[in-house]
Formats: sequence, C-alpha cells, structure tokens
Amino acid sequence: MTAGSGGMDRVVDCARRIGDLDSAAMDAALRRQAELTKPAGSLGRLEEVAVRIAGITGLRRASLRQRAIIVMAADHGVAEEGVSAYPQEVTAQMVLNFLGGGAAINVLARAVGARVVVVDMGVAAELANHPDLVVAKIARGTRDFARGPAMRREQAIEAIEAGIRVLDEQARQGLDVVGTGEMGIGNTTAASAIASVFTGKAPGEITGRGTGIDDATLAAKVAVIERAIELNHPDPADPIDVLHKVGGFEIAGLVGVILAAAARRIPVIVDGFISTAAALVAAGICPAVTAHLIAAHRSAEIGHRPMLDHLGLDPLLDLGLRLGEGTGAALAMHLVDAALRIPDEMATFGEAGVSRTG
Repeated sequence: MTAGSGGMDRVVDCARRIGDLDSAAMDAALRRQAELTKPAGSLGRLEEVAVRIAGITGLRRASLRQRAIIVMAADHGVAEEGVSAYPQEVTAQMVLNFLGGGAAINVLARAVGARVVVVDMGVAAELANHPDLVVAKIARGTRDFARGPAMRREQAIEAIEAGIRVLDEQARQGLDVVGTGEMGIGNTTAASAIASVFTGKAPGEITGRGTGIDDATLAAKVAVIERAIELNHPDPADPIDVLHKVGGFEIAGLVGVILAAAARRIPVIVDGFISTAAALVAAGICPAVTAHLIAAHRSAEIGHRPMLDHLGLDPLLDLGLRLGEGTGAALAMHLVDAALRIPDEMATFGEAGVSRTG
C-alpha cells in the first residue's frame, strides 16, 4: 500500500481491509460452471464475470439484488481555461436533473433496478435542500490547476474520506453492488491529467473531446494539461499528490467509494473515463483494489483504453459512450445480472439428463 503520509488514518484503515479474492469461492464457482448444460467456456465473459463476483463476495452463487449508482458532482476551476463546450452552471443544473429523475442515468438505473445516489462533493453553487441529495461539499469547486494545485492535500484526503462515508451509509441501507458515476464541467480535463501522470503517456495522446469540443479547443485543452503537469509536478508514486494537484472533488470522492466497497467485498462496476481516473488513484493507494473492479465499458475518449490497460481491466461493453453519470455502469449491471443468473438457474447435466461428451 502506497498511501502517502499525513492525516490518512481512515483511508489507510480502509485500504488495509482490502483482501485478495476468495480462491475457494472462485474454485466452487468454476466447478459449478463445469456442471452446467453447455460446452466448457461457451458463455465466455459471462462465465468469467460470475467467477470474479464469487471471488469478490466470497459467495459461490452470489445474488446482487441491492444495487446503487453513486453519482458524485463537483466543479473544476480549470473550466475557466475554456476547456469545455458547456458553461460551469450546467453542473448544478444537472444535479437537479438527477434529483428529478430526468437524466440518462435515472432512466438506465430504473431499467436495472438500481437506486441513484446523488452527492454534492463540490458544486460551485449552493444547492437547495433536497431529501435525496447527499451533501459532502469540500469547497465550491477546485482551483484552476493550470495556475497551481487544484486543491490542498488535506482537501483531497477529506474528499476521499467523504466518499468512504457515503459508501458505508449505502452499505448500512443494503448494498450488494455499486456503480460509479460523476458530473462536473471540466472533469475530462482533470481525468486526462491524472491519466497522463499514471500511464506516462503525453497529454496529447490521452486527451479527448469531452463534451464535444472543436479542434482549436482540444489543442488548448492539451496545452492546459501540459502546463498544469509542468507547473505542479504531480508524483505518480504518491497518488494523493496527483489527486490534490490535478484532480477534482468528485474524482476524490469516487476514490473513497471504490476503496470502501472493496473493503466490504462489494463489487464495484467502474463507469467510464472519469471513474477510471478515480480507479487509477485508488489502485495507487491500494493495488489490491483492482481485483474488486469490473470495467463497465470502453469510453469513446481516446485516453480510456490506456487507462484500462494500465489497470489490467477488460471492459464488458464498447458502445461509443462518453456521457458519464454512471450510464455505462448501469448498462453493465444487466450483463452482471445475466452472468449470475446462469449458474443460479441453469440446469446441470445431471439434473437435465444430458450426456457429457467424452
């Protein structure tokens, strides 16, 4: 574990509780797959997912009925550099849309029976009280990291701890699987910077169009990230250093969600580009966390593939998605559900009276 130093007690304790996959449960799940009425390995990735879930949960035949998508929202000071096609006000407006049930993630979460948990980690506005809004605001957005660190190191740690608390509260309510989601104008710039630092790839190789920016804005976005990395010198050996220098409050919150879920043996379905940036930081803090992650999809963002490769994750879907919000995670829950239904509901050779080959 490489958690860095200073004020990290809760984060370190959480990371220390992340164990290896349960090999006995995985072996039992593999034996079950071998008994089912199908040629060995014929359901491909579905079989792999079922075995991985067994290893994560410690249950040979897991059932992930209680589902949540945690959508963390925050603003980014780097938006002042003109890196997005949308104004910063959209972050707060979309939070209200989430709470009203009208966003894409609401639609897709309803389809898979998952609750949407909306968290204000650092929206640059004072949102009205709402019974379904979790307020964990660290500040009203980060600072412009092209001019200095995005946040103080202490704030990065505070945001991770807030994410841990959010996940712990959801677990108390009942939680079998969690998907990560986010909202924040400017956050693909932060995620690109994080990706560049951890993968070692140049910003120009890993920075995409985010909300759909034109060529000139993309060039300016790359230049902003290059300037920020040169100015702040984020250290990939110290994940908190990277987070506080070029990250965002919602990304930090998702780091806490990922760590806390893994510590509780709750499978984490990682959404797209921004969520994977959080996974990079979480894996930097505790490398064992990656075994507890399922990559939902490969984003249309050009930097997502090298991020997934760096983590050793193979996504379930490739649909050209680039919305975020946890939409890919919600879609992947359908596949995870199908993967678990197979060993739970499918007949064995003996039960069905079907002859084995050989």
